[in-house]
Amino acid sequence: MSAVRLDWSLLRAVWVESMLIAPDLAGRAEALREAVGGGAAVLAVCGGYQLLGRFYRGRDGAELPGAGLFPLDTVAGDRRMIGDCLLECELEPGVRRTLAGFENHAGVTRLDEGAKPLGRVVAGFGNDGVSGLEGVRVGNAIGTYLHGPLLPRNAWLADWILERALEHRTGERRELDPLPDEPENSAQAVAAERARLRGGSY
Repeated sequence: MSAVRLDWSLLRAVWVESMLIAPDLAGRAEALREAVGGGAAVLAVCGGYQLLGRFYRGRDGAELPGAGLFPLDTVAGDRRMIGDCLLECELEPGVRRTLAGFENHAGVTRLDEGAKPLGRVVAGFGNDGVSGLEGVRVGNAIGTYLHGPLLPRNAWLADWILERALEHRTGERRELDPLPDEPENSAQAVAAERARLRGGSY
């Protein structure tokens, strides 16, 4: 029983934090859109992903305002979507990579028609458990439900974000000098295999 109480206590705390953060974030919508339009790099995970959409609607019908940066809406669902998740992504034209992470959300996120997802689900739930899409991308801004830890498990994504951030800062596109990624690649391989064993592909 204590574990259940702790879980609900944590969920309530997250909801209270979101209620405090959402109006402030929504008030910065214009500045956020301007920054991303100018090439700023953004990585928004889970609650941050939801609140950069237009709104989040809870199970009681109450809505938290979003910043409207991402073309999506999120509503609370009836089930928790949790477990290892594997995506196929193409952040650069013609370059396909896999992204491994851990999702844990009850929010059901629906992208607008024509919106660009972060990736397609190979295994796991993704945005809504039915569309086969996960996350969203607007310019150099990425939203996703994948925790993980996401960047240590996917060194290529960390490099991509850093390269975009440096480009925004300096005005020049440059590739980072390579570093040894063996531990990170090994962590990704383990997470990817767990996701494949879990199944639920589209």
